Amino acid sequence: YMGPFSFLFGASWPAMASFLDLDSMDAGEATPPICTSRFVFGCELNSSARSYTFKVSEEDDSDHFLALNMACLSEGAKDECNVVEVVGRDYQNKEVAVPVANLKLSCQPWLCLDNFEFQPPVTFRLRSGSGPVHLSGQHQIFHRKDLSDDDFSDDEEESIDQEEELSPIKPAKKKQKS
Repeated sequence: YMGPFSFLFGASWPAMASFLDLDSMDAGEATPPICTSRFVFGCELNSSARSYTFKVSEEDDSDHFLALNMACLSEGAKDECNVVEVVGRDYQNKEVAVPVANLKLSCQPWLCLDNFEFQPPVTFRLRSGSGPVHLSGQHQIFHRKDLSDDDFSDDEEESIDQEEELSPIKPAKKKQKS
């Protein structure tokens, strides 16, 4: 028996175990090349604030994405069609406006948008109706990290070398019956 996952990895289980340990995010260990941060996003569209633009600083070298989860009518909404459209850029960098939700209090007060992803800048606009319409989702940031040899200290390199030198796991000796 070579470990709990030997049926998956066979004889390479010890090597796979050390690989998995290196990928963990405990303090003092190597960081992965891409780190993700996630934040709650929300905005309200109504008769006085008919649009909202999600944008990030141009100096920011991280990749930002906005994943919309839900559009819903809020307290005080009238029974009228509230059309929400997204204004963004297509692959040719041309502006495109696309309706993504048509909400009405009496028949469809909310809509699941299933993590509909956008890359900023993107504008949400209340094309018709008076709202209030709430959009909710998740702002995802992907930070790029360079893992050059300079990023590792001598201690980290030694611990990696020591993990590579570990002997394979040997099966336990069976007790002899008397």
